[in-house]
Order: sequence, then C-alpha cells, then structure tokens
Amino acid sequence: MKSVRRRFGERIRLLRIATGMTQEAFADRCGFARTYMSRVETGGANPSLDALQTFATALGMPLSELFAGV
Repeated sequence: MKSVRRRFGERIRLLRIATGMTQEAFADRCGFARTYMSRVETGGANPSLDALQTFATALGMPLSELFAGV
C-alpha cells in the first residue's frame, strides 16, 4: 500500500494537471521552489499545514477537498 504522502502527492499532481498548470507555474503560484513541488508530488516531502492551505488556495478549493480520495 502506498504511503499517505505518496497518495497525497499524486492527488496534488492530478489537481495541478487538471488546472492546466505546469509544475513550475504551480510552484510559482504557491511561492515554492519547483524542486519542492516535485518532492511533494512524489511523496518525498511532508508538507506543513501552512503549505497545504497554500496548495488549496492556489487550486481554488477548500482545504478538505485536497484530501478527497487520499
């Protein structure tokens, strides 16, 4: 079974792609480095609560929606 970080990273990647943003564009919108976004999407980073809120805001959705299906 995949770790929750890995499943969450895949969810962020799918949401980002659905908005038509590249990883770099999404990282810029969030104020993070592209390398950090890569680590989040592959499950290598453990994002903080503040980072989670930043992702939700950048994707235009409530924080709780980030976890749908994770």
